[in-house]
Amino acid sequence: MAVDIKAKAEEIAKKIASDKALQAQFQKQPTQAVESLLGIDLPDGAVEKIVEAVKARLTAGKLGDALSSIKKLF
Repeated sequence: MAVDIKAKAEEIAKKIASDKALQAQFQKQPTQAVESLLGIDLPDGAVEKIVEAVKARLTAGKLGDALSSIKKLF
């Protein structure tokens, strides 16, 4: 079974971004949070790749929000 890491990371990032409890869990235990959201057991290497991709998307989202706020000032 091939897993589309990019698609899964995007899906999980959206869920985490919209749920404060998931955000807290992801900050404390990112691997466990991702595994629980996936609902399937993946090899550790695959889960770690998804965790890193989710972190990148969440960070990019925060940067995008900050840039939008700055643009509104001008």
